[in-house]
Amino acid sequence: MNKNYLAKIIAKDNNGLNLISACCSESKVRIKDIKFLKKSKIFLFFLERFKKEEGKNSEKINSICKFEFIEQVKSKNINQKSDEALIELLAIDILKRNQIYEITLLFKNNAFITLFTEIIEVTLEDQIQT
Repeated sequence: MNKNYLAKIIAKDNNGLNLISACCSESKVRIKDIKFLKKSKIFLFFLERFKKEEGKNSEKINSICKFEFIEQVKSKNINQKSDEALIELLAIDILKRNQIYEITLLFKNNAFITLFTEIIEVTLEDQIQT
């Protein structure tokens, strides 16, 4: 009997972030579904991804990727006025400069979002299909 489950991956280091990056590569993100809650220091986005962790590259699932303790966000080559536009996430990269981590979301067509934080705290959580 094949049981479906909702994945929840929590990353607190480079290795965990690499796992989330692998699960999220080739996922589609709508511009309006990207949010930075400055006061709460939370950056999150809703994405449609393939269930790669089960080896199912054809089955899609909706997920939320949440980054906590984010001090600053910068984006490049992303038209924020185009709400319905879809962008494709290629990978999530990380670089540590002094005591600050720069987590970069790399999208197709040379678009990217860089998050600045002192702590790696990332959650990828699947959502129930309706």
